Amino acid sequence: MSLDQVLSRIDTDLDAAIDRLMTLLRIESISTDPAYKAECDKAADWLVADLQSMGVDAQKRVTPGHPMVVGHVRGDGPHLLFYGHYDVQPVDPLNLWKTPPFDPRIEDTPNGKVIRGRGSSDDKGQLMTFVEACRAWTAVNGTLPCSITFFFEGEEESGSPSLIPFMKDNAEELTSDIALICDTSMVSPGVPSIASQLRGMLKDEFTIHGPRIDLHSGHYGGPGLNPLKEIARIVASFHDDTGRVAVEGFYDGVHEVPAEILRQWENSGFDEATYLNSVGYSRPHGEAGYSTLEQQWSRPTLEVNGLWGGYQGAGSKTVIPAEAHCKITCRLVGDMDPDDLRVKVRKHVEDRLSPDARVTWDNDLEGAPASVMNTDRPEFELARQALSDEWNREAVLVGMGGSIPIAGYFKTILGMDAMLIGFANDDDAIHSPNEKYDVQSFHKGIRSWARVLDALSR
Repeated sequence: MSLDQVLSRIDTDLDAAIDRLMTLLRIESISTDPAYKAECDKAADWLVADLQSMGVDAQKRVTPGHPMVVGHVRGDGPHLLFYGHYDVQPVDPLNLWKTPPFDPRIEDTPNGKVIRGRGSSDDKGQLMTFVEACRAWTAVNGTLPCSITFFFEGEEESGSPSLIPFMKDNAEELTSDIALICDTSMVSPGVPSIASQLRGMLKDEFTIHGPRIDLHSGHYGGPGLNPLKEIARIVASFHDDTGRVAVEGFYDGVHEVPAEILRQWENSGFDEATYLNSVGYSRPHGEAGYSTLEQQWSRPTLEVNGLWGGYQGAGSKTVIPAEAHCKITCRLVGDMDPDDLRVKVRKHVEDRLSPDARVTWDNDLEGAPASVMNTDRPEFELARQALSDEWNREAVLVGMGGSIPIAGYFKTILGMDAMLIGFANDDDAIHSPNEKYDVQSFHKGIRSWARVLDALSR
């Protein structure tokens, strides 16, 4: 099979590939809002038809939520599974969009042409880089270079409630040699990146209760326990002066990054000043003694995501509120256990309560451990070399500050390792107004997958 002819086909077919992506981007597949259920079905139907047009045995599979799309091509060599998601985030606040979010268009920017529209980067544009690579392989060679299972989800942006049951019910069909995921970004523009580790997530929420009702701050100010003061004191106790989390046992299961991986991070072209300045920071504010990339990728965090209570309206209302509320998330690394960590965080709060204060906790428990990829597998080095050849730049193994639970599910449910390769940039504004995907990311992403398929199939 000729890789050069496949790459040439990708180049000549780029405009048509962009048109196909634009059609998919026009479908308003917002998974979290029931009003868009029909649109999610429409997106799944479109993907099934597109895969079938390439000779893929593809079907839409019904779930209690939005449908899955599963397709198969049987061939020689290894069996790869490719995962992506076709659902997108809500578009609010709509007034901040410069163009209609579901009317995608090509725009010229100082850094080159971009595809503007909701889902262009997360994850429709990325998903289609792999599909277009397979289309080119099939057009040139009549078939794909190996067996491939396509697995597209429609609930990733709304917590994936149907994913685990579906994977368990269809484990035999979905199990492959390795899973490929395209839902990540490059560490720097033009630097191809393979994720070697993803942070896990723990969410929790608590309420501090004080007096039976809101109290007059003149009558009870002084002798009365104020839940807002109480919660502020407890929240302040989560970290010490160096930025280290002060919860006892918080760092159990955390490991230092191997020297070779640190070397790749240091030579990745990451610009700390640009990264920080772009959002209004002048310096990093995390755990002392670790670089910005280490803080983002390989160190655990405890963040306060919401803190509120008392009077929120216009003007002043002189009350001591009856309760105050806090939402927190922890990002997990290494072998940290989310269930064990939840116990430790809650104990930290409960041990610091003043007399007459009590705490209640949210019962909607949510947590997932970190995912550490098996980079000793030969596929990682083969893919790294293929990416390096395409981008004329050494591809790097990177960490990720965010969480992609599917990578862990492939391991725990199907016993499969996963390899995450993505072509997004940090300024793509995913989940935000004016989301975009660089045309270069789309074009070279397609070419990259063609090279990776060639390398993994030999």
